[in-house]
Amino acid sequence: MHPLDVVKTRFQIQGGTADPNHYKSLGDSFRVIFRTEGLFGFYKGILPPILAETPKRAVKFFTFEQYKKLLGYVSLSPALTFAIAGLGSGLTEAVVVNPFEVVKVGLQANRNSFAEQPSTMGYARHIIKTEGLGLQGLNKGFTATLGRHGIFNMIYFGFYYNVKNIVPVNQDPTWEFLRKFGIGLLSGTIASVMNIPFDVAKSRIQGPQPVPGQIKYRTCFKTMATIYQEEGFFALYKGLIPKIMRLGPGGAVMLLVYEYTYSWLQENW
Repeated sequence: MHPLDVVKTRFQIQGGTADPNHYKSLGDSFRVIFRTEGLFGFYKGILPPILAETPKRAVKFFTFEQYKKLLGYVSLSPALTFAIAGLGSGLTEAVVVNPFEVVKVGLQANRNSFAEQPSTMGYARHIIKTEGLGLQGLNKGFTATLGRHGIFNMIYFGFYYNVKNIVPVNQDPTWEFLRKFGIGLLSGTIASVMNIPFDVAKSRIQGPQPVPGQIKYRTCFKTMATIYQEEGFFALYKGLIPKIMRLGPGGAVMLLVYEYTYSWLQENW
């Protein structure tokens, strides 16, 4: 799925049509990246997700279950419990993943050939040396990451478990699998649509600034306001198609793997 993530980031960091690096369409972006950067251009920034993905998903599902248990002591409806537990898991997940995202976005934004790109560790050291570990350095875009993950998980878990409890269970294993997959697909898609303004703001803050040496995009909501004023409302939804292509089916697979594995572990352990 990583090539879709690279393309999504490129769309989110590009300015208007006056941008010399402007991609005309999804197909155009794939053609240009392949022609100018080669096949490995689609795998720029792959190491941070590889390092972060397993602990990130572990934190997502583990904290969701823990927040759900804690909320059991409060008189909330099941629908609200799932949504709030999802929000909590997303905020916790963001703390873990943000430094990896800063490195990943910086590498994905680099338009040189893959061979000319700095190494992941080299680029991380460069950020720490020049900008530090704080909110202007390895943790820049932290608020936008909190918003991105908090909103995504709130809708993702809230929609999935609430709708799954409404739609009747099918006794046929194949149809039951498809029922869950369909709900998971919708969950990932709706969550992607709702959280993408935070994703765009995060990419602008963590990616290269329009004028080197001048920080234009610094805080989450001010970045959103600037994008809206300069590029229009739909600019806040840049990269939505590759994002949905990645997180729609990806979100469904993730939930199903978690549910079936969790069920198997409960039965056998």
